[in-house]
Amino acid sequence: MTAHTIATREEWLAARKALLAKERAMTHELDALRAERRRLPWVKVEKPYTFIGPQGRCTLADLFGGKSQLAVYHYMLAPDSDHICKGCSFIADHVDAARQHFEQADLAFAAISRAPLDRIEQVRQRMGWSFPWLSSHGTDFNYDFGVSFRKEDIAAGRALYNYGTPIKQSEDMHGTSIFAKDERGDVFHTYSTYHRGDEVLMGAFAWLDLTPKGRNEGEGVMSWLKLHDEYDRR
Repeated sequence: MTAHTIATREEWLAARKALLAKERAMTHELDALRAERRRLPWVKVEKPYTFIGPQGRCTLADLFGGKSQLAVYHYMLAPDSDHICKGCSFIADHVDAARQHFEQADLAFAAISRAPLDRIEQVRQRMGWSFPWLSSHGTDFNYDFGVSFRKEDIAAGRALYNYGTPIKQSEDMHGTSIFAKDERGDVFHTYSTYHRGDEVLMGAFAWLDLTPKGRNEGEGVMSWLKLHDEYDRR
């Protein structure tokens, strides 16, 4: 750990109050940013996307249940791959605890991946998650919402992630998309975020960010992170 200045309680309090003023200013800026996000225009979803889940085939509108809002996490789980993304799993570890609350505030949740349902169920059972997780295998959904890329588009330089970053190799990335449904049942895309935009979903980081070591990434970004069943519990 980096050496820190040792101060008296009075000196610490003065420094803490100075930081508090900056924290308050940042809080107000974030409030304004969130309000601007809520004012983004909506785009009607015209394509009839369908997914496969444990209960069979369903539409994007079906995923809302009785809610008027839907959050979709684009989990990186590709067909024909044995890899389980530790970053996506880190986010997924937070979902079941959070959704018992946000579902009371008119927000439904589903994870969607390109992998076939049997592979999704293997990972879900291993990791112990209960949130809805569906397969978009064989559909355009992941491609249309900017998290999957066809080989020919990658080769031609047309594969763009996070609103402009060229993809050189990976056919699947992660992200979060928000949808709304009106009284007539029409579905609208309201927001998507990718890459570090998903950090707000990683509640464990919020705890680490309060500490002297922060995210403890001296050996690299998220270098200590593993699937939760791979940690040494001794």
